[in-house]
Amino acid sequence: MPDERSTNRQPEEYQLRRERSGNETRRATNARTRRHVVEPELELLFERVSGYFALLSEPTRLKILNAMCEGERSVSDIVARSGASQTNVSRNLNLMYDRGVLKRRREGALTYYAIADETVVSLCRTVCVQVASQADEHTVTSRTLRRFMANN
Repeated sequence: MPDERSTNRQPEEYQLRRERSGNETRRATNARTRRHVVEPELELLFERVSGYFALLSEPTRLKILNAMCEGERSVSDIVARSGASQTNVSRNLNLMYDRGVLKRRREGALTYYAIADETVVSLCRTVCVQVASQADEHTVTSRTLRRFMANN
């Protein structure tokens, strides 16, 4: 017959090992969590930056911004310069206006848009120059690359 103490002892030891293991896991998890807590100010900053990148993630919006870099444009001028449909351009212009990136004014039947937030243009130029400079030399010409350089 097995010794009663050894039978009871095994589950106790097993239970203690499980508890120790659980405590170590919780301590390790708490340490990782503490290390990765993002400060509230950074959280807000990351949200704002994410909004800029989300706005720039649509090629049509990049074309629209490129068409407007030199100044205010009418909707029909933006349509012609971007090569997108009137509906698509209008939808994206309204979105960028709602986000505070563009400003608009009406003159009779025409609506004119201009850049309201130069940060978006600067960000767009920086990314375009970086991507273009890393591209194959036959993909992006120097002339095209210069179009994205800031006008001084």
